[in-house]
Amino acid sequence: MHKYRTHTCNELNLKNKNEKIILSGWINKKRDHGNLLFIDLRDNYGLTQCVIDNSNDYFKEIEKLQLETVIRIEGNVVERTKETINSDLNTGKIEVKILSFKIIGHCKELPMPVFSDQEYAEDIRLKYRFLDLRRKKIHENIILRSKVIAFIRSEMSKLGFLEFQTPILTSSSPEGARDFLVPSRLNPGKFYALPQAPQQFKQLIMVSGFDKYFQIAPCFRDEDARADRSPGEFYQLDLEMSFVEQHDVFDVVEKLMVNLFKKFSNKKIKYETFPKISYKETMIKYGTDKPDLRNPLIISDLTEVFKRDDVKFEIFKKLVKSGSKVRAILTKKTKDKPRSFFDGIDKWAKSEGASGLAYLTFEKNNIISAKGSVG
Repeated sequence: MHKYRTHTCNELNLKNKNEKIILSGWINKKRDHGNLLFIDLRDNYGLTQCVIDNSNDYFKEIEKLQLETVIRIEGNVVERTKETINSDLNTGKIEVKILSFKIIGHCKELPMPVFSDQEYAEDIRLKYRFLDLRRKKIHENIILRSKVIAFIRSEMSKLGFLEFQTPILTSSSPEGARDFLVPSRLNPGKFYALPQAPQQFKQLIMVSGFDKYFQIAPCFRDEDARADRSPGEFYQLDLEMSFVEQHDVFDVVEKLMVNLFKKFSNKKIKYETFPKISYKETMIKYGTDKPDLRNPLIISDLTEVFKRDDVKFEIFKKLVKSGSKVRAILTKKTKDKPRSFFDGIDKWAKSEGASGLAYLTFEKNNIISAKGSVG
């Protein structure tokens, strides 16, 4: 029998009933019912409920243990009663009756509980990062990251790409951000640079005739943090292809991303074939070169409307006559909104630097009303 465990904490079920087993892990939770003490034992794979009664010689010793103490348990697998089954756990139909235990690692009182997903100050989380990474949500995110990277590697290999690791210490080259510099011991006064991206190396690989390259590449940039990027360093899927056109690169990325989301996300994929929008079209329709296509608000051109004789909005009619374009965001079901709704948007527009806001109500291609505070 293995010294530390015969099973993981996510493995036991009714098939193991009456078996003598060994588990090792962290004490995730304790529930003291007086004569009975319940322990949720946790490892990388999941939880198993263990129980000990006060007739056991180890009862008082286990009762005093702090959460996150690492222990090894020997016990028997028993079936839970129907009213105590936990359907949220793979091990929810059984529990382990503790026969003996051994402390592998003591733990003092915790600065932050591990079993809770409560948010804590960042300085506490970073100081006790080893505890933070034990928390269920964070732990699962780290595992997911590993699985995603493994999947990307597998998919890129299927597509005929070869993986290479490019140098980290290199010479400085002009990029979009500041370099991180590393002093050279062998060449006093000179410095290596950490790569902002493996640009030169992957181009070297291409001209050497390797055809298709990829790498889960570390990139180092001395710049401030962004909403989706940590400061200083991040990882990216880096790829390069020979003898291809733009659509060939699009096809690879499209196939990879669709398969990736099908594998790891339960969200519905709106487009399995990515929409292709020209820069000119996206700026006219969305006002940005990275539009969120889930947003139903599209900018429409109303220039022709203000050329009509029945339209009396003089500010825009004059602008159109001088050659300007009039564009507006089309909304639906706002005709009956109170005046305060539009005043609020007008106030927001002015806070963003606009001179005011005009709004029109259309019905069957006719303007019912036209209002605004455009100066």
